[in-house]
Amino acid sequence: MQGLSPVRQDRRVSMGVNGDLYFSNVLINDSAADYCCNARLPFKNAIQQKMPVVVKVLTSEHDSRVLAEAAPTWLSPTGSSSSLLVLQGEELLLECIAAGVPTPHITWTKDGEGLVVTSRMKVKNFNKMIQIPKAAFNDAGEYVCTATNKIGYIQHTITVSVKAAPFWLEKPTNLVLAPEENGRLVCRSDGAPRPTVSWFINGEPIESATPQPNRQVSGDTLSFRGVTIANTAVYQCNASNQYGYLLANAFVNILHATPRILGPRSELIKVTEGSRAFLDCRYFGSPVPDLRWSKYGQGTLEGNRFRTHSNGTLEIKHVRMEDQGTYLCVVTNVAGRDESQVRIEVKEPTLIVTRPQSMKVNRGSDVRFECGVKADATTPVTTTWIKDKKQLTLGWRISLDESNLVITNVNRGDEGNYTCVIKSELDQKSASARLMVMDRPDPPTNLELSDPYERTVRLSWVPGDSNHSPITEYLVQYDDDDWLPGKWKNLSTYPGNLNSVILHLTPFTYYEFRVIAISEIGPSRPSRPSMRFQSSGAPPDVIPKNIKGVGTWRNNMEISWEPLTYREWNGPHLKYLVWWRRRDSREEWKNATTKWLKYYIYDADTFTPYELKVQAVNDFGLGPESPVVIGYSGEDRPITAPLNLRVSNIESTQVTVHWDLVSRSSIMGELKEYKVYYWRDSSQLRWLRVNRAMKSKAFADTGPEPTGVLNELIPYSNYKMYIVVANNRYEGPPSNNIHFSTPEGVPSAPKSFRIQQRHLDSIYVDWDVPAEPNGIITGYSLKGEELRVEEFLPNVTSFSVRRYDRYTRYRFSVAARTQVGIGEWHTEESPHYTTEIYAQDQVDISTQGWFIGIMCAVAVIVLILLIVCFIKRSRGGKYPVREKKDISLEPVDDKDQEGSFDYRGLQRGQPSMEAMMKQSDSDDSLVDYGDGGDISFNEDGSFIGQYTGTRRDVRELDFGGSLEVHTPVNTLYSVA
Repeated sequence: MQGLSPVRQDRRVSMGVNGDLYFSNVLINDSAADYCCNARLPFKNAIQQKMPVVVKVLTSEHDSRVLAEAAPTWLSPTGSSSSLLVLQGEELLLECIAAGVPTPHITWTKDGEGLVVTSRMKVKNFNKMIQIPKAAFNDAGEYVCTATNKIGYIQHTITVSVKAAPFWLEKPTNLVLAPEENGRLVCRSDGAPRPTVSWFINGEPIESATPQPNRQVSGDTLSFRGVTIANTAVYQCNASNQYGYLLANAFVNILHATPRILGPRSELIKVTEGSRAFLDCRYFGSPVPDLRWSKYGQGTLEGNRFRTHSNGTLEIKHVRMEDQGTYLCVVTNVAGRDESQVRIEVKEPTLIVTRPQSMKVNRGSDVRFECGVKADATTPVTTTWIKDKKQLTLGWRISLDESNLVITNVNRGDEGNYTCVIKSELDQKSASARLMVMDRPDPPTNLELSDPYERTVRLSWVPGDSNHSPITEYLVQYDDDDWLPGKWKNLSTYPGNLNSVILHLTPFTYYEFRVIAISEIGPSRPSRPSMRFQSSGAPPDVIPKNIKGVGTWRNNMEISWEPLTYREWNGPHLKYLVWWRRRDSREEWKNATTKWLKYYIYDADTFTPYELKVQAVNDFGLGPESPVVIGYSGEDRPITAPLNLRVSNIESTQVTVHWDLVSRSSIMGELKEYKVYYWRDSSQLRWLRVNRAMKSKAFADTGPEPTGVLNELIPYSNYKMYIVVANNRYEGPPSNNIHFSTPEGVPSAPKSFRIQQRHLDSIYVDWDVPAEPNGIITGYSLKGEELRVEEFLPNVTSFSVRRYDRYTRYRFSVAARTQVGIGEWHTEESPHYTTEIYAQDQVDISTQGWFIGIMCAVAVIVLILLIVCFIKRSRGGKYPVREKKDISLEPVDDKDQEGSFDYRGLQRGQPSMEAMMKQSDSDDSLVDYGDGGDISFNEDGSFIGQYTGTRRDVRELDFGGSLEVHTPVNTLYSVA
């Protein structure tokens, strides 16, 4: 048996019912020397093998591959018709095998109509066999099988007859009769043909038995009237036809017995309302006793809901509460009577009032199956939950709340059918519900790649379980990174009803794919990656971008472009094919291949236009050509300077420049701009030094009459300038220099604006000339904020104002002016001071105990010192005397008392001071605490040595003009 393989059967080669192997036509590969037939004997568990059969297929000398076509002929059965007899219940096999070239196709009809294949019927062996495991009478008829090929067809008719051995319709049963009763034995059977019935008594034919006048045979029925003891015997019934027979025995017993109840007596039965109740009362007696059921011994129970069966059982349908009570069963015959009692207790039925509901939930949710129960108060019930026909085991996650089932943190394993079973001693009720756990889909499996083409491949997969949430789409991801594998990227999404898609790929790339199923619950885990796949190569299909042609020297041109990314190569050994030719010429295109990103053309004329194009090429071919781009060879230095440089519309800070255009040919390249170089040569104020740094400004080609505006010039200055023309690489020779002067403008702000308080009763301000006078200074303007302006001569750079209130603050602004107008303002704010030591709203420390104590201590110490000094002096002691240096004060100008202005010259001498207002009794002069002289202030308004205090009153100072007044909130002063 080793080395043998079963013969592969198909429409051409098949095995018949008799075990023969049929070839509808033979082919050269059917030749073999070892065709073996093996027969297996199941009851002996043995295999019988026939000797090998040699099959040799003869071929034509001309062409062994050409078969001669032939019309169908029958191999089995032969001829045009046959008949078949089968018994009912046996297997019916119909077979038709035909030869022919090409192989014939078999079809079936029955009784002239197309064969309807039912569940009782199987069509096997490539339509060559019909199998009916258990034949029935309606299977009889004419079956026609037709073999057809393109040459012709043949038919064979099989006439099927279905016969049957005898079978029982009603068998005879034993009889127990009392004397003088009537009875009968029935022996009813059928078959095809119809069976013959014969009766026997104690094994002898009834015809040869002793005749009895009260016994009569009528076909399949044996009747008895007024039986006696002589009729007691064993009677046999025999039904037979040519296909078999049936034999049955029946015992007829003539007996005289008193009625007797066989079952238990005084039985208690508990039933539920609405159910059926069966009250048993099995009895025996001969002759057959009469049976009567009653409740409490009254009346007879029969009809409506009550039914008495032949065995004595009383059936009560739809038991009601009023059916509860005692029932009496009485049997009587001529020989006597017997009785028995049955008591019924009716209970309320067990009901499930709240049935569990089927649910579809997400994984991780909590589930509660309700199972509300109503039962009889006297009947205990138990609740059991069953999952998928197995009792549910309770635990920390699955628990009962009374009769309700609670499942927390549902998982996929909890899915199934749940049945609530309520059981009492009388009845049992159940209710079921299905739990469906929705979860993310399972990942797809068995990823396969097929049908590879240049840029596509087919990806197929087996969908995972949707977990009760329909899959809406599939996401296909790919990994094409050879250096950093595992970086998955999204390729595309596809509808959820697909499991095979065509993927569009980049040529010459290694790919791995994986699939993610997506539902409303969420995405599945990614599938396992597919096998690694490399798409085939192709010519590049991307055009190099940003092609440029630029000269790096006057006689060359650099052609450059952006490289293709590795993913755009589409194949190995990427290079670039560069094409060029002079524009507006009829010369042929020149080309060169390079693997670099630049290509140089030499020996080109200066600034000559060229037509350029670049295409990528790899081992698979040429990519598309780029659009033609115009590039220019290198530029040279311009050879001509612009002529007729001139200015107009001269203003203090700007001027309009004009020049004549140069010829395009003299630019030696592409015109980029005209550039004006200019510098401030000097100021029209001879004493002012200037910065001669050169500046430039470029102007684009503005048309046939080019102009430009130079701004940000300095007024009242002398300027020089020239102009050049520039291309992208060089500037040309300069034009001739021209001179122009700007008129006066407004000056800048004065420098070093200072506000000083040299005395307590006056404010002194001074300033320096502006850094940029921008003309001849004609004077200065000084003003307080939002007040009228005071005018000064140009040689006056200081100002003094009488101060009526030393606690008031002032803000001053000063600006220079020329004939054009007033310049920029410089603003400063005066400092503020006070000599008050204590604020009015502070606590008077002179009344404080600690202060009084300190003063007393000081007084005692001073007294002691005086006593000591007096004692020493009285003893004639001498003491050194330190001379003091008198410091004289400058005389005060009396005219300041009138509040007039103190005008100073440019010599900037120190002004005299004079009391500007009478001191009040509460005022303390700071001069009294010092050695005399001026008091100088810092810019923040402080002076050396400070006291703190607060002043709340504000006074205005009138000095021939109003000034803005600032009131200090917490003014500070100090004393040394």
